Amino acid sequence: MQLESPVIYSSLLSQLDWLEHGFGTRAAPLSQQGPQLREIATLTQIHSARVLIANAPGLIGEGDALVTDRAGLTVSVRTADCYPVLLVDLDTRVVAAVHAGWRGTAAGVVSEALQKMNALNQTNALPPTNADRIWAAIGPGIGACCYEVGEEVARRFGQPQAGKLDLAAANYRQLREAGVPDQNIDVMRRCTFCEADRFHSFRRDKDRAGRMISYITVSV
Repeated sequence: MQLESPVIYSSLLSQLDWLEHGFGTRAAPLSQQGPQLREIATLTQIHSARVLIANAPGLIGEGDALVTDRAGLTVSVRTADCYPVLLVDLDTRVVAAVHAGWRGTAAGVVSEALQKMNALNQTNALPPTNADRIWAAIGPGIGACCYEVGEEVARRFGQPQAGKLDLAAANYRQLREAGVPDQNIDVMRRCTFCEADRFHSFRRDKDRAGRMISYITVSV
């Protein structure tokens, strides 16, 4: 039996030989403060749609997505049921790491990250972001199989009553509505709640839950 890698890689993003990325698991030796990921930019995550630009390693501020155009600078997020979403502009090599829980997703954090990527391109006097040239990977998170929400949250996503919520699908829809083609989106469909031996889950383990690091960087 072949053991799974401690870091999960998107088959789509792995096609880019100038890009490094990964979605951490319980077994991943990743730290936002250690040497494993070299120059790392981080956030104080607040379950919002606030997107920050990272120009240097370290704590950038409060928000839920980081965007950078700096080769060699890793942008990262922490999750334990919320969805990590990694974005890359193939033309300008601007990248983003997004933390998408239900609040951030409802507020459009992925859409905001795409807008910030476009703004950074314009700041650098580059062509506007072309949605056809965005690649995206939606990593492991709590699946619709396990994510029960109350009526108030359900209504934020257009559902008439309490029940199961598919956050991966909600973030996929945001990408499609922004014009990103279906073939440019890799949805991994790994449930952090179901796979207890593989992933941390706050809903399952409460305050005992650890966090998993997802990251993306353009190679130097």
